[in-house]
Amino acid sequence: MPRVATFWFLYMAGVGLIFPFQALWFRENAGLTGAQLGLVLAVRPLVGMLFQPAWAQLADRTGSRRRVLIGLVLGTALAYLWLPVAGSFPALLLAMAVLSLFGTSVFPMGTAVSMAAIGERAAERFGKARAFGTFGFMILAIGFPFALDAWQAHRGLVAEPGGPSEPGLEVIFFAAAFLTAMSAFGAVGLPDTAAMKVRAVRGDLRALLAHRPYRRLLLFTFLAFLALQGPILMLPLLVRAHGGTIDTLSQMWIPMLLLEIPLVYASGRFLRRFGPRALVATGVAADGVRWLGCFLADDLRVIFVLMLLHGVVVAGLTIGTALYAETVVPERLRASAQGFVATFGYSMAGALSSLWSGWVVDAYGVELVAGLGGGAALLLAAASPWILGRWEAPENLQT
Repeated sequence: MPRVATFWFLYMAGVGLIFPFQALWFRENAGLTGAQLGLVLAVRPLVGMLFQPAWAQLADRTGSRRRVLIGLVLGTALAYLWLPVAGSFPALLLAMAVLSLFGTSVFPMGTAVSMAAIGERAAERFGKARAFGTFGFMILAIGFPFALDAWQAHRGLVAEPGGPSEPGLEVIFFAAAFLTAMSAFGAVGLPDTAAMKVRAVRGDLRALLAHRPYRRLLLFTFLAFLALQGPILMLPLLVRAHGGTIDTLSQMWIPMLLLEIPLVYASGRFLRRFGPRALVATGVAADGVRWLGCFLADDLRVIFVLMLLHGVVVAGLTIGTALYAETVVPERLRASAQGFVATFGYSMAGALSSLWSGWVVDAYGVELVAGLGGGAALLLAAASPWILGRWEAPENLQT
């Protein structure tokens, strides 16, 4: 468990530098339009959609899950270094494609490897290790603006009229590359358990995709991320539209992450108490309330309070879908199960969500992105008993 926690802490610390601030860098520092921003953000899930199943199948069929994870992490670190030196829109698209080739598979592969390393009652215990990742994310997301101020003062960087509000923001990519590379050392130390090396056989993947509870989970995940990926990606623009700064954006992550840590830590307990279907439906409903509230709110302070729901969303939707997959598939298909959840959610639906939200930003403003996503999420949560259907244990999956 400590080594699993170390991996997630370091890797998520790097994500804590990229995720909260990347849209701001693309928009202001790289000078992209709303439509171009949507395309750049859509490249990541589109490429992931093509390669996540391949990485997952490689890991399951060879039994080399830990080695595949290490390769993905190091590839992600190297790709981070390319983004800030890509000088044109086409170059940015290509750099994002290379980053996505590796980076989009780290989360599902890391989850599968973590479950295998944890061993007994992995679905219940995983959240305790994953909570350290949220802690690492929080430290960097909240502390980065202070480090950026010091960096700007050291380099003599000041905001100029017509220029980016935060010159030198590209430092996020270099720092994230270092932290991501360091997380590979955490992955190297993971125990090489029997569950880590078990191999899938011919016909397993076909049986997995024919398993009714798993297919229902894929459909639900697709619809959830189609509605909700766009609003969270456009959060920096929403904060700016209400007069906030990069400091405001950083401070907004405080309530988002403080509640997330205990909820993710206890996600296994919630899974055991309420079941996987209730867990993911609660996460979607919470995100619907969050974004619909942001659409209706005129005061940035109200939006700040609504961000408290982020912890419920991560524990319910992000962690919940991973735990749901863990409960309905056998251990020999862990990587494939997590990979296809990511493919249908983060990748396929995420790409479409980035595209529609980028178009809405240009045509109607970022507030409507929150309204559309929130309303759709509430409808999905209400329909979850019919979409997810009856839960079945993994022994019902036969090849």
